[in-house]
Amino acid sequence: MILNEINTTIVTMQKITSMGVRTKVEVQILSWITIIGLLLLSSACGLNNTGETASIATDTLTIDQGRSLFALHCSACHSFRQEGIGPQLGGLTKLVSPDWILNFIKNPQAFIDTGDQRALELYDRFHTIMPGFAHLPDQNIEEIIAFLHTQKAAPVRESSGKFEFLSNPLPDSVLLDDLVVDLKLVCQIPPSSEKMPRTRIAKLAPQPSTQTLFVVDLRGQLFSINEKTPQLYLDIAKKPNFIHKPGLATGFGSFAFHPKWAENGLLYTTHTENSSAGKADFGYADSIPITVQWVLSEWKTSQPESPILKGKSRELMRINMVTGIHGMQEITFNPLAKPGDQDYGLLYIGVGDGGSVEQGYTHLTQSRERIWGTILRIDPLGNDSANGKYGIPVDNPWSNSLEHKVLREVYAFGFRNPHRISWSQTGLMLATNIGQKQIEAVYQIQPGGNHGWPIREGTFMINPADDLNKVYPLPTDDQLYQVVYPIAQYDHDEGTAISGGYEYRGTDLPELLGKYFFGDITSGRLFYINLSEVQLGKQVEIKEWQVSFEGEVISLKDLCKNKRVDLRFGRDSLGELYLFTKPDGKIYQFVGAVRSGLDRTTLN
Repeated sequence: MILNEINTTIVTMQKITSMGVRTKVEVQILSWITIIGLLLLSSACGLNNTGETASIATDTLTIDQGRSLFALHCSACHSFRQEGIGPQLGGLTKLVSPDWILNFIKNPQAFIDTGDQRALELYDRFHTIMPGFAHLPDQNIEEIIAFLHTQKAAPVRESSGKFEFLSNPLPDSVLLDDLVVDLKLVCQIPPSSEKMPRTRIAKLAPQPSTQTLFVVDLRGQLFSINEKTPQLYLDIAKKPNFIHKPGLATGFGSFAFHPKWAENGLLYTTHTENSSAGKADFGYADSIPITVQWVLSEWKTSQPESPILKGKSRELMRINMVTGIHGMQEITFNPLAKPGDQDYGLLYIGVGDGGSVEQGYTHLTQSRERIWGTILRIDPLGNDSANGKYGIPVDNPWSNSLEHKVLREVYAFGFRNPHRISWSQTGLMLATNIGQKQIEAVYQIQPGGNHGWPIREGTFMINPADDLNKVYPLPTDDQLYQVVYPIAQYDHDEGTAISGGYEYRGTDLPELLGKYFFGDITSGRLFYINLSEVQLGKQVEIKEWQVSFEGEVISLKDLCKNKRVDLRFGRDSLGELYLFTKPDGKIYQFVGAVRSGLDRTTLN
């Protein structure tokens, strides 16, 4: 009924406008119709026009508690300056009632299912559904609302007019290829939580010499997979200052076995600790908040053959982070490097911007002098770093720089969140970069290269001082910036967060050779590019593919029985590929590949 009245109001407004408003009476009529329409709309969307804010607590204790709870549960997806994974929340309590906020936080899916207009608009804009927090007591949610009530609406940002922003930067759709890959269930990782997602498995990689697969759960556990059975190998959650909140990616972030593992028993890990756990090797001004610290550790065991890690750890570096997102989620060795090669035994580290750009601290990125938004390359067995705990490879881009502020461990910079790093058989170093609001991208990494963020998102200009959610055509003097642009990209019409990504290098499925496989974390859509088409500075066409399980073509949403897939990929020592999903903790191997004969030109 209300929606019908709104539609009638809009039609009436359009008629009056089309006739031309010339008299005071007409102006008054139009004003009243507008007010009535907004009141009806606010009623339909739960807008707060009834003075319900009087019920929101305003005492300092409640607000401080709400601030802490917001940092713990909400800050990974929301801020008060920019849209991110979800909307910015400044001024929210002026728009919707406290009761609407409380119930939405508890069960967003129910609002979608019942057709709540605001919820549907949010889903249409962000293409993802916020996880529910039904486990939080109402009192805690009310404390969060009290804190939200102190946050004013973000100022309306207008572009300078020099450039016109692009509402749909990549209008062409990714087309569906006829490739179908058959999956076989390898194992299921034990749940680490009673609520969704049941696991937070994030990376799969082999152990050198044994070829055993290992999988990490962000909540603190590293598992080995022995004859399809997961076994706990290392539990970092037992560390005194370990935390896996706040954030979608905090916790036990990544791991990498040294290529000489069988000889030296060295394993490298990254994890998060609380903001005051230790003195950071890389920090910033006291006026900038610290939400978590990321720690790179080396574990040493004298029994590398043991099914459970028995050894001690030493800290290699500690980094302060502004928020709980975009941390140190990738460490890896180049698997193609052989003894005697310059790259052999050197550790690559993907360091995100820590959410600093979204919080307004753009000066922390886009620099050889800052560690945030970079890919590092270090010798973990050396000791000539500033803290004396690791070494600087002699062939790093700035290893011999005379500029004392340059970080010699930086290999490349200009990333928001370099999520996965891998190498193709021909030696291309590839990394996926999770975007802000428009572009998800695959980069061919160039040593010493500036890969754009936060002045570029994909092949588009962005103005971090204006609005991170808008992208613009490249300026005419773009060559002056010497930005390294991605070799493949898709926009948020196709997905919202890229999950990388490996080339198939196995022998069982020759149909997959020469292809780099990746996908979209949230939606579970599956993509690939042909590496033979890669040319630096040019875009390779992305193609979508499908999977089958037990003889049936199926989407990953249906396979894991969850609308948020949380897709990840892995590869074993033989080059065979795997994919896995967090909600159910299931790991699948690629075991077959066929062409379905679909006419891909007719599909969207």
